[in-house]
Formats: sequence, C-alpha cells, structure tokens
Amino acid sequence: MSQRPLENITEPRLRATAAGEAQRALLATVIKTAEQVVFGKSNEIRLALACLLARGHLLIEDLPGVGKTTLAHLLARLMGVEFQRIQFTSDLLPADVLGVYVYERDAARFTFHPGPVFTNVVLADEINRATPRAQSALLEAMEERQVTIENETHGLPQPFFVIATQNPSDQIGTFALPESQLDRFLMCISLGYPDRRAERALLKAPDRRAALSELAPVLSREDLLELQDKVDGVHVSDALLDYVQDLLDYSRRAPQFGCGLSPRAGLALLRAARAWALIDGRNHVLPDDIQAVLASVAVHRVRPLDASRGVDAAFIREQLANAVPIP
Repeated sequence: MSQRPLENITEPRLRATAAGEAQRALLATVIKTAEQVVFGKSNEIRLALACLLARGHLLIEDLPGVGKTTLAHLLARLMGVEFQRIQFTSDLLPADVLGVYVYERDAARFTFHPGPVFTNVVLADEINRATPRAQSALLEAMEERQVTIENETHGLPQPFFVIATQNPSDQIGTFALPESQLDRFLMCISLGYPDRRAERALLKAPDRRAALSELAPVLSREDLLELQDKVDGVHVSDALLDYVQDLLDYSRRAPQFGCGLSPRAGLALLRAARAWALIDGRNHVLPDDIQAVLASVAVHRVRPLDASRGVDAAFIREQLANAVPIP
C-alpha cells in the first residue's frame, strides 16, 4: 500500500498554524496601538477586545476621569467601523436613542428617521445617569440586534456593539441598571487608577484626543466579521465544558452568593474564552483562558449574600475561581 507523502499530511496543519500566527499578529497590533493611548491597562484592553470579538457588549464601570470614554472611542477607531456616542442624561427619551417616525407633508406619509443606535459601535456614555425608561431602549437592540418601533422591526448594522460606561452607583444622579440589562453585557471591566509609571507617561504625553484623531484603523469591518467567525470555530473540549458547568454549579450553591450564574452566563464565558484563545493565535481553549475572562464575565452577574459587601474581580477570583478545581 502506497504511503501518503509527508508534506501532504503536514500541509493543512502548517496552513492552520500560519493563519493563527497572522491573526495573532494582527490582534497584537490592535493591542499595542491601543496601549499608546490608554497607558498601563494592557489586560483591560485585551479583555475589551475579546469581548467585542465574541460579539458581546461591554460595560466599563469606574470613577469619572480614568479613561472609560477614551477606551470606547479607541476601540471603535481601531476597528474601522461606524461609531456613535449617546450621552445618557436624566431627560433622555427612548426616541433619542432608537429614532422616530416623522410625517412628511410632500410624501403624505410617515418616514422613519433612525436614531444613533443604527451604527456599528454605540457608546452609551454614563448609561446609569438616564432613567430606567431610557435605559430599556437598548434591551431589544442588545439582545436581538434589532429595534421595534410602531410595530415595525428594523435590523441593525453588523457588526453591532454597545460599549457602555457607568459611574459608581453611590454617586449623585445615578439609576442602577436592572439585572435584565446587566445580563446583556458579556463583560464588565474596571480601569482603575494608573500606576505611577503609567500616570507619568500620561502626564507627559500629548492630549489623548489628538492622539486618537491621528490613529489609523488596524482592522476593517470585513476583518472584524471574519475574526468573529473564527471565534465560533475555536474548539472547547468536553473536560473544559465540565469545568464551566462546575463553575456555574458552584456559584449557585455557594453560601456566599445570593444569586448564581445563569445558563446565559455560561455561554458568555465560553464565547469570551474562545476569543481570548484566538487572540493568542490558538484554535483551542485552555483552562487559563477561562480563568482569564471569568471575573469580567461574572462580576456583574453574581450577587453576594451579604448585601453590605460589593463584588469585584478579586472577590470573584477568591470565592469562585479558586474554589473550583481546574481539570
């Protein structure tokens, strides 16, 4: 029996490896370029990128002035997609977000005028300063990538992301996001204060608005859609599926949690881990990938039984990630 030539056996594997390296290099360029504007936040930049590659929406929660809005602008610019910013205030109405039908006298009919949500990246700036009525305008858009107005459904452009910033809930003039809204965000991250070295670089650097305006896109819309499709193809073994289920089960049974992780949270965790693996140029998920994204996927979904205690990434790692054995 004739043997198959060695080069024919290895060629598909080599092609896959080369493709993975090309993707890793491209995404590494995105991260490196972002680090030129947002200093000292490499892990947060990577988490935000993984969230968007996984077709997720991102919530950035932190104090004013630490770079939340800058990061959102930066991601949209590097991806080369259309971008709209909505400043959420207490007088914002759903029509200000979604659009409205206007009667045109010449045509003798009502015509739909799309709102700022009809774009690729929506920055919902200070989302918790708007009333619950205005916040709810994004629910259908975030879940189904469409909006329904006057019994007519309008599809949204693809890709579609919401990047929302929110100030701490104890600040004046904020309205807490309901759990149904929070659960639609794949990830929640915080930037925090920069370390001394990063802050010195920030103080010495030119104005960040000018730096943003000079940046050229690293990805195109087509690149982004292709990378999202690649994320769907990243392999997750049965052992890692068991690990994800163990994490979900523990969050629901642990006495320190009043509210555990939902099945939607499990799906979000898998999508985020796949995207994290893709950024590394791999076509399979490792336990480290799940560990890397777990806190950001879970921090806004679980609630501690002790209501006086807040939930942060350190709490998630201590109470959840360290309690469930890695396969």
